[in-house]
Amino acid sequence: MTIRNLDYLFEPRSVALIGASGEDGKIGHVIARNLLGSGFEGPVYFVNPHRDRLLEQKVWASVADLPEAPDLAVIATPPETVPGIVEELGSAGTRAAIVITAGFGELGDEGRELQQRMLDAARPHLLRVLGPNCLGAVVPGHGLNASFAHLRPEPGKLAFVTQSGAVVTSVIDWAQARGIGFSHLVSLGGAADVDFGDMLDYLANQKDTTAILLYVEAITHARKFMSAARAAARMKPVIVVKAGRYEASAKAAASHTGALAGSDDVYDAAFRRAGLLRVDELSELFGATEILSRVQRVRGERLCIVTNGGGVGVMATDELIGQGGELAELSEESLAALDEVLPATWSRGNPVDVIGDADGERYGRALDIVLKDPGVDATLVLNCPTAVISGRDVAERVVSTWEAHDHPLLLTSFVGEVSAGEPREICAEAGVPTFSTPERAVKGFMYLVNYDRNQRSLMETPPSVPRRFTQDTEAARKIIDAALAEGREWLPEVEAKALLRAYDIPVVEAVSVATPEAAAARAAELDCAVVLKIQSPDIVHKSDVDGVALDLEGETAVLEAARSMLRRVESQRPEARVDGFVVEPMVSRPDAFELLVGATEDAQFGPVILFGHGGVAAETIADTAIGLPPMNMRLAKRVMERTRVWRLLCGYRNHAAADLEAIGTVLLQVAQLVADFAEIAELDINPLLADADGVVALDARMRLQREERDARDRLAILPYPKSLEEEVELSDGRKLLLRPIMPEDEPSLHRVFETLNAEELRLRFHAPIKVLTHMMAARFTQLDYDREMALALTEPGIAGKTPIYGVARLFADPDREHADFAIIVHHEMTGQGLGVYLMERLIDYARSVGIRKLGGDVLNDNKVMLHICKALGFRIAPKLEERGVKRVTLEL
Repeated sequence: MTIRNLDYLFEPRSVALIGASGEDGKIGHVIARNLLGSGFEGPVYFVNPHRDRLLEQKVWASVADLPEAPDLAVIATPPETVPGIVEELGSAGTRAAIVITAGFGELGDEGRELQQRMLDAARPHLLRVLGPNCLGAVVPGHGLNASFAHLRPEPGKLAFVTQSGAVVTSVIDWAQARGIGFSHLVSLGGAADVDFGDMLDYLANQKDTTAILLYVEAITHARKFMSAARAAARMKPVIVVKAGRYEASAKAAASHTGALAGSDDVYDAAFRRAGLLRVDELSELFGATEILSRVQRVRGERLCIVTNGGGVGVMATDELIGQGGELAELSEESLAALDEVLPATWSRGNPVDVIGDADGERYGRALDIVLKDPGVDATLVLNCPTAVISGRDVAERVVSTWEAHDHPLLLTSFVGEVSAGEPREICAEAGVPTFSTPERAVKGFMYLVNYDRNQRSLMETPPSVPRRFTQDTEAARKIIDAALAEGREWLPEVEAKALLRAYDIPVVEAVSVATPEAAAARAAELDCAVVLKIQSPDIVHKSDVDGVALDLEGETAVLEAARSMLRRVESQRPEARVDGFVVEPMVSRPDAFELLVGATEDAQFGPVILFGHGGVAAETIADTAIGLPPMNMRLAKRVMERTRVWRLLCGYRNHAAADLEAIGTVLLQVAQLVADFAEIAELDINPLLADADGVVALDARMRLQREERDARDRLAILPYPKSLEEEVELSDGRKLLLRPIMPEDEPSLHRVFETLNAEELRLRFHAPIKVLTHMMAARFTQLDYDREMALALTEPGIAGKTPIYGVARLFADPDREHADFAIIVHHEMTGQGLGVYLMERLIDYARSVGIRKLGGDVLNDNKVMLHICKALGFRIAPKLEERGVKRVTLEL
């Protein structure tokens, strides 16, 4: 379930408290007081078999005695009673319950069994359960306080959702002292039913909620969470604190990738992919929300700092660099202009130190120059109090200068307490974000930068893959099945490379041999310098036993090196099995970088892709970044950019840039490989050599696992559904391809839009649309395949480079109760039955994913579409709220 019946949970017309208590200090008593004392206008019923009255209210002996079935029930009774109470409530017609009681999933097998009984009792009645083991829920605007919180929160526009009840009470306490109000406060507790994904779906569509704040300990149902988070983040800011940042990895890993891919890094990648803004502390949730509400978008990431104190300027700079920000570089013109208005001792750079005796006039002159510099995207003004200069004067001049420049992004920090209050008020009243310390101001700027980065990632159009790589899934399947049939967990290098080669990843050809003599013979056949490697399922890192010898010339050198390796293994790892050696040609690319590309499986989010600095010191250097599959070239680039080695790959001094597209393609290929085969538990390509001429994998390891699930079921984001691809032969013999639309299709969508006539646009959009904006095109092409589908009729080829002739689109609600459709066929293709064909395929797809009803709005004069709908069994009726439109629906 997702949002079904959540309106009964947060906007009930009546509430019953099962387990109401008359004893002060008891949870049942606190909840009773909160329910009565928060302005709830509907009836509140108390249930307790041992009392007649409570807080001047009648008390009912049981659920069966209640005069009506309450919309919402709050249960605070012993855990063993909860399943029966839920069954009784559901049978009576209650559709939501908050289970305050603890003693369920957190207590092991017995508690989990009890929790399952509770869910089994709720499911037939579609009764939604918040909890168990939770503080409850508060909706101030509805007068609902179904919690045992100690304070009554004020109404506001922020929604706060947490797994921890203690965090809720702390946040209420903290916010009340600062006048911060809430639209919703929700404690998920054990999240047996209602979880973060459900809450994001629900709150995204709440008009009285302008931002969603999350306190996360662990995510359940990762795919649902990612779908809901991506949808919500497109509508309003979603800001998250994740607890357990430094928690040790849940499992020991045998590969470089497994060792480097910590669980918190995966959460970070997931939040970034979903467009969420992550902050470090609870208090930062509100700081980030405040600045995001004041500043819509940042122009760029280059910050200039203007300060009257060199020390605080350095502090701000340190924080900026530490946060991954960028210090703006002032132009020569700006530097010369600043020379004219500042004392000779000024810093002549960024930060712009206007010197400690700077008054408002000097600040204003310097700020005027900085705000005009095209290389400055945002400015931070810092002011330390002095005995000779008025902070009020500085603040007023800073504000007036800013207002004269059409309000570019400006932040301020007046340092101190006693003398800083008035200047901060002046800035805040003018709409200038102001902070108590330089570090907090820089963090505020970086909230904007990171939020903008993530939002752009949600809407950026990825470039087409530079070449279509082949996927020989049959060959890959044979390799995997053969290894598992023999009970082998690790693939030896030769088989691992064969698996990579099946997905078109460039590898150095390697041959496995059994003895030193065979290794020497193989070297003679190659007639070139070779690399010799020990082959053992028990030696994960060959370098641990000097198990790699490079640049060996001739049979004798290879024979001696192989015998030496055997002696070292016998001495250092006598328990290790040795299956022989691997011999391959020596690759000499002196200017190439050693990179690491890998994959492993996270307990919550499934397969993850890792990229970074490779070589034998990969763990020591620890320069890596993580992304979630499926991937495209834009996402691959974003992962690469988050590493330090990225700057080197882009070229420096006389060192040519590496082939970045080739590296990115390898990330796509690895992501596709692990998306296709659930049996791949860990994968390492290390090193992947990369230079201007391309890439080649020198070494590879893979660990396999037996897996009954479909490979796609492991992924937190549903990948491209290739199974929906279908060849279409037209009446004139032309062959087209029907396939799901991709983000890379945006250029093709723009091209076809430009050729549509006014009538086609009116019938499709019900309004005269002249320009297809990037935002619109991104929403049409960047789909969450778990919730929406668009089938494009196109020519075979690379997405974005081939024309599109028609699109059939479907968007389902989170519960898959209903989906809306829209279809357009280019006028050059009309008369060939393609409208019916697209509609039939859309209906087939809707049925296959369990959608119950398909509907759409059709203009009265769109006779062709109405005829198609009638022929396919749609019910057609006027749309009551919109004249000139028919509503067509089909029960599936």
